[in-house]
Amino acid sequence: MGADPDEELVRRIGAGDQAAVQAMVARKLPRILALANRMLGDAAEAEDVAQETFVRIWRHASGWRQERARFDTWIHRVALNLCYDRLRRRREWTTDELPEVADEAPLPDAVGGDEGRRVSQALQRIAPRQREAIVLVYYQEMSNIEAAGAMQVSVDALESLLARGRRSLQAMLVGDDGDD
Repeated sequence: MGADPDEELVRRIGAGDQAAVQAMVARKLPRILALANRMLGDAAEAEDVAQETFVRIWRHASGWRQERARFDTWIHRVALNLCYDRLRRRREWTTDELPEVADEAPLPDAVGGDEGRRVSQALQRIAPRQREAIVLVYYQEMSNIEAAGAMQVSVDALESLLARGRRSLQAMLVGDDGDD
């Protein structure tokens, strides 16, 4: 495995260097926020996930080993696990506890007005593992190999998730065309 561009910063974070933590947050926060926002569809929850991701990185940086995974793969896995924790909690709500009404505003990074909003809403309705694959490859711009590593699946499994996710999105978006 080649040199990881984040290796030195992670080493410094593991040694307790506050400046390194700030540099890492500045470097990775936009991507982690975007990932969490796309996975959860809720900006406030995405901010919480991003914050907890960096707290965990700070606490466990000394345990990261480059030979096991690139740092970018590791931080995405931490963020995805936190997103799945929140998604599981959503399913565990009782009927006595009503959730707040979802914000219908488009995600901050959505482009294309109504079209971007429709895609974001459809993305929230597909299976979580398909959404994860699409977000990592198309929005986080990871290679298939990197995304498969972050998801802890084979490249073939990732490609299958991508294909099913694209078909699901297409069916939803084509089915929504008559609604306007």
